[in-house]
Amino acid sequence: MRLTRAADYAIRCMVYLSFKGQGVLVLKQEIVEQAGIPGPFLAKIVQALGRAHLIEIRQGPKGGYVLIKDPARITLLEVVEVMIGRIRLNACVDRPEACAASTHCRVHRVWEDASAGLRQHLGGITFAELCRDESCLPVFSMHNKES
Repeated sequence: MRLTRAADYAIRCMVYLSFKGQGVLVLKQEIVEQAGIPGPFLAKIVQALGRAHLIEIRQGPKGGYVLIKDPARITLLEVVEVMIGRIRLNACVDRPEACAASTHCRVHRVWEDASAGLRQHLGGITFAELCRDESCLPVFSMHNKES
């Protein structure tokens, strides 16, 4: 499994908003510059984050984005799955009927266990943990050079 660009950008956006703090208005351009997310892509990402009730989108010249959920209650799993859907390493994990052999396939159990393990791991990491101090900020300047 590989994260999509949208999921990566959504994580960057949420890390930055979490670092700024719950309830703080952050301008779109600030996130574009600091998190290295192209403006049009950011507009798409925040729509999904808004629908998930993680952020509020404020329109207008003084508009931007506000983290509305406590970063200690937002996990990496939640943001990843907002962007890509439920994590599964093979289609048979969520839809056993997709494979005629899934009831007796030894590999099916491996995919189930691995998917569950990854979901559990990501579900145990909060954005508050990721932004405990300013050490998360060099990530943004590094991405600015890559993007």
